[in-house]
Amino acid sequence: MEKKKVVVAYSGGLDTSYTVMKLAKEGYEVYAACANTGGFSPEQLKKNEENAFKLGAKEYVTLDVTQEYYEKSLKYMVFGNVMRNNCYPISVSSERIFQAIAIARYAKEISADAIAHGSTGAGNDQIRFDMTFLVMAPGVEIITLTRDHALSRQEEVDYLNENGFFADFTKLKYSYNVGIWGTSICGGELLDPSKGLPEEAYLKHVTAETPETELKITFEKGEIVAVNGEAFADKVAAIQKIEEIGASYAIGRDCNVGDTIIGIKGRVGFEAAAPKLIIEAHRLLEKSTLSKWQQYWKDQVANWYGMFLHESQYLEPVMPDIEAMLTSSQRNVNGTAILKLRPYGFETVGVDSADDLQKSKLGEYGEMQHGWTSEDAKGFIKVLSTPLRVYYGIHPDEKR
Repeated sequence: MEKKKVVVAYSGGLDTSYTVMKLAKEGYEVYAACANTGGFSPEQLKKNEENAFKLGAKEYVTLDVTQEYYEKSLKYMVFGNVMRNNCYPISVSSERIFQAIAIARYAKEISADAIAHGSTGAGNDQIRFDMTFLVMAPGVEIITLTRDHALSRQEEVDYLNENGFFADFTKLKYSYNVGIWGTSICGGELLDPSKGLPEEAYLKHVTAETPETELKITFEKGEIVAVNGEAFADKVAAIQKIEEIGASYAIGRDCNVGDTIIGIKGRVGFEAAAPKLIIEAHRLLEKSTLSKWQQYWKDQVANWYGMFLHESQYLEPVMPDIEAMLTSSQRNVNGTAILKLRPYGFETVGVDSADDLQKSKLGEYGEMQHGWTSEDAKGFIKVLSTPLRVYYGIHPDEKR
């Protein structure tokens, strides 16, 4: 009988390593696929390939979708200044969607019978993977050994060791997910809602040689084109450059408490220098280049965009409609935002933009008007006060 072909979404971690070996032992033809959205180093990818074959995989492939991730997600999150709960830059949750899309696409290319992933039944990732596979690879079986058999880490380690595979799968105090849009940190003190993370929990620490520095990020139509005057055609490289600068000051640390897709509360720590700096620089530039109502309505749809992305609704047909609105809003978001960095934090300084609406010749705020007279101002204020004068004229005893 011909072997069933299964694609394993393989990260190199314990759950997916167990899945590769177990399915290979059960007679599947295993294709280990690592979908990279910017979180794996070349050394890690090489090690993944070596281990996949040791575990019994017939084939191994790295699916690099970092640029696709930027073009189809990160770009719009910057346009929308997306921060979940005004805090978390939706790092891992957005990456998972594009990893799942890449896996589903690969499974269809090789006519796989099944797709397997290592998610447990207690988190968001099972939903992001399963929903994407159901839509993008209909009819392909979904296998989740860790979830279906409620396997413990020790059971998986014992199985691998008994079958001759040894690796350092020691359960650390903290678990990390590293990506181009930030690193999430789980476990440890975060399990106690009254405590925060200590210095040693973070992967990046202060290494900057100066106590403070200026960071200038230049945007054209909302996208980064230069960092400190250095031009970048590759937007991913620009993000990595900003991360390098910001991480040297240990910027972007925080904890987020939010609602999971399955309905329970979740707490996660993170360090995300690039997202924090880019989004605040972009927001600063927008304050000067967008109208009041452009900012208002963009914030409304951007909030929904971030929520849908986090909750595995990237494939919802409304998403490209929101992206079209966000893209349109960026037509005049041009110029340079200036930030001042210091250890563990930063401040916004100002902007330099030809599209700065503060440069209007009609007047300078708090100084002098040029587009109207003092009588015009008094008349405007009187008309503006009309609804209130009507209300309190009829209800003179109502107090505030």
